Amino acid sequence: MFLQIEEFLTAAEVNSVRESARLARFIDGRSSNPHNHTKRSLIPDPADPHAQRAGQIALGAFQRSELARHFVLPRRIALPQVVRYGQGMGYGAHVDAAFMAVGQQPLRSDVSCTVFIGDPASYEGGELVIYLGSQEVRIKGRPGEAVLYPSTTLHEVAPVSAGERLVMITFIESQIAAAEERELLFTLNEVRALEADKMNPVNRLRLQYAAENLLRMWARP
Repeated sequence: MFLQIEEFLTAAEVNSVRESARLARFIDGRSSNPHNHTKRSLIPDPADPHAQRAGQIALGAFQRSELARHFVLPRRIALPQVVRYGQGMGYGAHVDAAFMAVGQQPLRSDVSCTVFIGDPASYEGGELVIYLGSQEVRIKGRPGEAVLYPSTTLHEVAPVSAGERLVMITFIESQIAAAEERELLFTLNEVRALEADKMNPVNRLRLQYAAENLLRMWARP
């Protein structure tokens, strides 16, 4: 299951990220994964203050987005990173690494996130391609739109044939490691939020009982 959130970043935040990306110093994206020969992108120098500022803007969006928090049930979130794809660049089909070097303790990547920053009309190709069994979903979001999906999902970035693709990416360690369990909890909580006022009070209480105790059962320390 994946989730698209429109206006995850405000227009002002998108502009701030674009300005930070304009000022930041970029390096070869393979420096973070030198063994993957299908990765062709540019990422900021981790020490660049402009890149860090952009990351804090996107991190703040996670903290205020109730929908995103309910979907991922976050324990830890890696600082979001700006990524640029120029003409001819892309990222072949892959599954994100199980663990990321974040701080003193590796972060387990349960949920991956792409936040679109550039105008989709400004580049050709560059779609985020998510493979769901024998089907594929191609996403080319508007500025400020976020897409969240299990890190276990096979996906790729289609080659950019013209222009430049500008996005942010991050990885989240969830309180619930299993994607199937997260999906069930998200569904239960969405039903509770949307239908609570219409439900019999006893049934509403029973739904709350099930959701909260499943969370308690499945959450890992």
